[in-house]
Amino acid sequence: MLLISSMTHAQTGTVDEDGFTHPLSNLEFNPGLDQREFERATFNALDIYDPWEPLNRRMYYFNYRLDQFVMLPAVRGYRYVTPRIVRTSVSNFFDNLGEIPTLFNSIAQLKGERAMTTTARLLFNTILGVGGVWDPATRMGLPRYSEDFGQTLGFYGVPHGPYLILPALGPSNLRDTAGQAADFGVERQVDYLSYAEGSGGEFGLTALRLIDIRHTTPLRYGQLNSPFEYEKVRYVYTRARELQIEE
Repeated sequence: MLLISSMTHAQTGTVDEDGFTHPLSNLEFNPGLDQREFERATFNALDIYDPWEPLNRRMYYFNYRLDQFVMLPAVRGYRYVTPRIVRTSVSNFFDNLGEIPTLFNSIAQLKGERAMTTTARLLFNTILGVGGVWDPATRMGLPRYSEDFGQTLGFYGVPHGPYLILPALGPSNLRDTAGQAADFGVERQVDYLSYAEGSGGEFGLTALRLIDIRHTTPLRYGQLNSPFEYEKVRYVYTRARELQIEE
């Protein structure tokens, strides 16, 4: 009966009280708004506190060239000479090391369930996964979380501060840069699986980790095909960090 009633209204052209028979009939456009106004509104929406923008843009361009001439060729060579199973094992090993700052920051943020899950992942992947080269914890249904000290600072209300592009590392901000330094310090102090001691006098381990990070990072400079890539990356990074802090 409802369907028949609706069809009857539509055929007779009767306008329902809710106004949905002709929803566009009262829509008005402002002819005074031109493309310039639209672009200005778009820039306002993407606006992020960036007082060091000139320096950041130069660093962004530097990272683009470093990626083009150094990092991506190294990643292509790494993929060419290394079987996929070995690349996966390397990524698993470094992910297992990353559980240390995640555990520390989960406790600092009073996230008990995440702290227990991360602890279980560390134990299973280190013991059953032979030092973390395999990832049995994920197959056992234990999800991998990522918590860093920048998120911990944000959790306690510390503002993100000025946007900042770091050499080689890319988008960040003042709060997250301090967080990265703190996480690095925790990792060095804990020295899980003696990685910190081994990498201290052996640049090869550090280089392998940097190549693995680039190998597992899908971002490619210029892939947005937009003259406003800098603004978009800045906006996406900032909003993504806000969502990570809120979860």
